[in-house]
Amino acid sequence: MSGKWWCALILSLAVSCAMAAEEDEMMGFIVDDTISHIGHDFYYSFSERLRDTSRMDFNLVVRERPDARWGSLVTVEYQQRLVYRRFLPPNTVELKDEAYEAADSVRLEVVRRKLEALLQDTTDLEKDEL
Repeated sequence: MSGKWWCALILSLAVSCAMAAEEDEMMGFIVDDTISHIGHDFYYSFSERLRDTSRMDFNLVVRERPDARWGSLVTVEYQQRLVYRRFLPPNTVELKDEAYEAADSVRLEVVRRKLEALLQDTTDLEKDEL
């Protein structure tokens, strides 16, 4: 066997193992941790917009903390880090526009964080040690 063929075989095995490791994790989930009617409406419009505009190769959690005085605090987390936070007033009539804006903002933030992770120098430390 020639050296080039052997190197090509090893390289293809390494690529297939890396792809298998990425496929082990399930992606595309948007977890609904909302409580009130406003929160559920926000979640529905938010997830609808994200599924229409992105590949959904990531997972998100939409949380809500209702408050009788201020409305509902809605947060979105990506990899257990906050990427969106906003108070929704209790008398919000049209929530769809705000949810669509939030979805667009979150999608851009996820892309930005993925690019940062790819460009991060981890020669001395593993990603979880940074």
